[in-house]
Amino acid sequence: KSGSSSTGVPAAGNPAAGEVISVLVKSAGAFVNNDKLPLVVYRNVLPEGEGAPWFEEHFTANRWPSMWRAGLYNYQHYHSVAHEALGVYSGEAKVQFGGPAGPVHSVTRGDVVVIPAGVAHKLVSSAGGFTVVGAYPRGQSPDMQYGREGERPGVDAAIAKVPLPTADPVEGGPGSLLKLWK
Repeated sequence: KSGSSSTGVPAAGNPAAGEVISVLVKSAGAFVNNDKLPLVVYRNVLPEGEGAPWFEEHFTANRWPSMWRAGLYNYQHYHSVAHEALGVYSGEAKVQFGGPAGPVHSVTRGDVVVIPAGVAHKLVSSAGGFTVVGAYPRGQSPDMQYGREGERPGVDAAIAKVPLPTADPVEGGPGSLLKLWK
């Protein structure tokens, strides 16, 4: 597969290029997660030879302004007032979602993970200089929550109020994300 996929996202010559995976991460004790909106992973969308600037420009054009470049925290945390997109531009990692008993997913250069508000995440391991571009829908800024005593039920109400984004950070327009999050 090469050129552009039917969604306008460049395919990178990998059989998995353009694959979109969604996983519903349900509430787990201290971690609210999100029983309504699935975690969404776009595989291998970064064009060959491109890096962080491509994600920054692409996310911003799709109304998810890029906010930072870095690795991920190696402890469970989540955002109760914002959805988050992570564009992997270097290396590879194993990331756990949903708290200490949650699933671990492998991500690699070119992948994008869209994490709905409330879904806990943490870096388990990384290699090859793992680094991402982080972005949030226009008008949303993240807070930091840790699954500590006293966060609930306040964060449950905050998560329920987070509006859906107006565009898919990868595909633009409604794209796969808004179809999955309807």
